[in-house]
Amino acid sequence: MIPGARELFVLDPSVAHLNHGSFGAVPTVVRDARRRLLDEFDSNPMLMITGDLREREAASRAALAHFLGAEEESCALIGNVTLGASIVLNSIDLREGDEIVITDHSYNAVTLAVQDLHRRRGVRVIVAPVELGSSDAQTVDAIMAHVGERTRLVIVDEISSATAQRHPVAAIADALRARGVPLLVDAAHAPGMLPKPLADIEVDFWMGNLHKWAFAPTGTALLQVSPRWRDRMAPLAVSHAHPAGFPTHLEQQGTRDFTVWLAAPVGLSVFDRFGERTVQRHNEELAAYGQRVIGQALGLLPQQLPDPGPGVSMRIIPLPEGLAVDQEGIIALRQRIADELRCEVTLNLFRGQTYLRVSAQIYNSEADYDRLADGLPALLRAAA
Repeated sequence: MIPGARELFVLDPSVAHLNHGSFGAVPTVVRDARRRLLDEFDSNPMLMITGDLREREAASRAALAHFLGAEEESCALIGNVTLGASIVLNSIDLREGDEIVITDHSYNAVTLAVQDLHRRRGVRVIVAPVELGSSDAQTVDAIMAHVGERTRLVIVDEISSATAQRHPVAAIADALRARGVPLLVDAAHAPGMLPKPLADIEVDFWMGNLHKWAFAPTGTALLQVSPRWRDRMAPLAVSHAHPAGFPTHLEQQGTRDFTVWLAAPVGLSVFDRFGERTVQRHNEELAAYGQRVIGQALGLLPQQLPDPGPGVSMRIIPLPEGLAVDQEGIIALRQRIADELRCEVTLNLFRGQTYLRVSAQIYNSEADYDRLADGLPALLRAAA
């Protein structure tokens, strides 16, 4: 644990919070900033809405874009990457027989979105299998092997939610550019986890949540769009700001709660306080520790514990076969771990194997993972 970090959060101290990757956690300084914004709005909604709201949103957008290594004019504030995926899919002219390539590491909500296009428009969904532990070159080859003449879009997770595996999105983008195929990067976990993830990458679409690893309020994300696509971006709802075009017509959507976006840059002060690289190294090393001690407790060999790649502060551990073989079983087992061990984790199925995923954040310590390692073997034996 980074000294002084635990006091920044209102997390229940009786629980080992090892699932930061799902929803994040909002520091008190950010909660206080948002509360002041809500008070400002509630005291005079008309004054705030008709005043300098757009300028304030633009300032937040600029601060967040700079933190990610992006140009402000290329970015739009959105609610989350699931919404971003729908915006992108809504903006591309997809017709019956066109193909979208995803990987088998794809986030479930994104997979459902492209499957919905298959149902409604006859778009074909092509799944490219990518092995756990694949090298960068192997990952590129596995994806490009499924790109054909009818491919209209490829969607790749920068860091997979299900497997925590980091994928070489810059190299994938280069390979696709040579074929004239656009790439959508699902970078839900990149902001805050990786240093300036947009600084050295050229992609058509990139979307990342700031409420997971960058300490923003829930409902804060950025969608970056390359210049050739910006005029073609179509919001999911046409509202009053539609004539303004990108990015305003994506951001100004009726009565959405804009206070989360205005408060989001305050979360970056946590990196200023402790040092961005200090935070990221701490989290990466602590996640590796957690995977190691839990794996040892379950009798697993080091080679059975997948290495997600550099900079990743989540790790997965395979659980014994026959446990939680479907979504209902996963929910029940996760809840049992939460109730009996007072540890919050997440469980995912990948190719029929159940994996427990742990995350690491500045409020975690080695004792959190030791607690899970001490109690998990007996719990799993009882569950079996």
